[in-house]
Amino acid sequence: MTLASTPTPRFDTFYKHDALSRLLFDYADAHPDLVTVQSIGKSHEGRDIWVAIITNTHTGADTDKPAFWADGNIHAAELTASTACLYYLHRLVTGYGQSTDEGREITQLLDTRTVYLCPRLNPDGAELALADRPRHIRSSTRRYPFDEEPVEGLTIEDVDGDGRVLTMRIPDPHGAYKKCAADPRLMVPREPGEFGGEYYRLLPEGTLKHYDGLLVSVNRDVEGLDLNRNFPTGWRQEFEQVGAGPYPVSEPEVKAMVDFIVAHPNIGAAISYHTHSGVILRPMGTRSDDDMIPEDLWTYKRFSDLGAKLTGYPAISIWHDFKYHPKEVISGTQDWLYEHLGALFWVVELWSPNREAGITGYKWIDWYREHPVEDDLKLLKWSDEHCDGAAHVEWKLFRHPQLGVVEIGGWDKMNFWRNPPPALRESEVARFPAWMTRIALSLPKLELLRTEVRALGGDTWRVRLAVANSGYLPAYISKRALERKTVRGVVFEIHLPQGKAEISLVGGKPRFEGPQLEGHAVKTSMQAFLPNREVTADRAVAEWVVRAPKGTQIALTARADRAGAVRTSVTLD
Repeated sequence: MTLASTPTPRFDTFYKHDALSRLLFDYADAHPDLVTVQSIGKSHEGRDIWVAIITNTHTGADTDKPAFWADGNIHAAELTASTACLYYLHRLVTGYGQSTDEGREITQLLDTRTVYLCPRLNPDGAELALADRPRHIRSSTRRYPFDEEPVEGLTIEDVDGDGRVLTMRIPDPHGAYKKCAADPRLMVPREPGEFGGEYYRLLPEGTLKHYDGLLVSVNRDVEGLDLNRNFPTGWRQEFEQVGAGPYPVSEPEVKAMVDFIVAHPNIGAAISYHTHSGVILRPMGTRSDDDMIPEDLWTYKRFSDLGAKLTGYPAISIWHDFKYHPKEVISGTQDWLYEHLGALFWVVELWSPNREAGITGYKWIDWYREHPVEDDLKLLKWSDEHCDGAAHVEWKLFRHPQLGVVEIGGWDKMNFWRNPPPALRESEVARFPAWMTRIALSLPKLELLRTEVRALGGDTWRVRLAVANSGYLPAYISKRALERKTVRGVVFEIHLPQGKAEISLVGGKPRFEGPQLEGHAVKTSMQAFLPNREVTADRAVAEWVVRAPKGTQIALTARADRAGAVRTSVTLD
């Protein structure tokens, strides 16, 4: 059989659903021993939600190995998140078996662990964002909370048909904006108490219904869901959490992810890719660091610092540093995977146009409320010099069907803010494979230490199975998982040949739960006064007494939910 060649994707391109589907299956065709593609469910509009399962199948099934999950594009227009997953997939399959340092790490990773990649959790919303006349909604295309079309107000959309959704400006003495003195292309806020100048009213590009010539209200998208607020942990109703849906996991896209992860308890760590801000976000979203389990906080900080070192992105707390409003909390995927399941989880907000333009020392969310005009000028300079002037579009006259003559222009938020310009997309997502691989290689890994058979006389034998966790992290991953009782200790099983009366289990249980296994992460430094008293807490031993004729072969299994499985056999002799 002749295998297909490895695809050569374009990371400066955002793929529509059909092309993305073909690309994933092309990888599976080219590398059948490493990649399989599975639909984990259907979107609201019936599109498949694909997961690429990447592991060396010759060294075991994906479910028998500890696993790392990454997803992207849960939010419709955050398309670079999908690129980040595709880029990692490409690096994994092309790096496997190579003699470089990265190749050796990838080979070790796929021989011993599994990577689950879901490049587009929200295919409907992405398809709308990629339409010829796009709309940039938050998430799902399902209408929520009501099904009716708006009867009045402004609906945000591409009015002039140029494939962009920009800003409309209208001269108005009561307007809140004026032209920047340093560069009249920029619109900047009026100063407190300022009057007597040329002012403008700014509106999102869109069309109006029942316009009375005076009042304009901007309608919320009729597709008002935010899939990232539909996860079960911390779910709140609409009056507290906009877009959360009618009940937890009501949306098919979220249910597909939840069902898959619950059915794969081997997933011990995960990243969800979003845009934008250029920052790594760690839990918790609903509590402060002081309220976290200290051991888990230490682990999060250790891996977050590693992420900052390898990617160049700062790593911060959601609760302390990334709130949309100081009186609000943000719940989402991170709350469910960590707070509910006890798996490690990060959100990565890809891309920072601010940082690209040389703006430093800004506060993530607060910057959007208020910042100096010098920052806007830096961004405009960046647009001119590095984006051919396309990040900030020149204002052009347009005869609007309801408003008359307006100007359309300003910042192209979809193509230069929510996402990097095409030439910068690959370099942006290339920051992350090394960190993801390091997290995955740190997952617990159950390994066989030894088996022992000792004759006790009279066709009676003592059988022992010893296993160890060779991973950095403990087999339970986090103290939160122990607290939530979402992981068991090592489960040992002995499998005796069936239907033979002369074979029986004399001592021990056919299946029993052993201890939780620690990893090789040190808990204190060498200078600590108190010694580590759990020097072999990474090991466990099972013992049975069997009555069977000499030469009988007996199968043994050990499994830890997040550390994988060991299968072996012994012969009684």
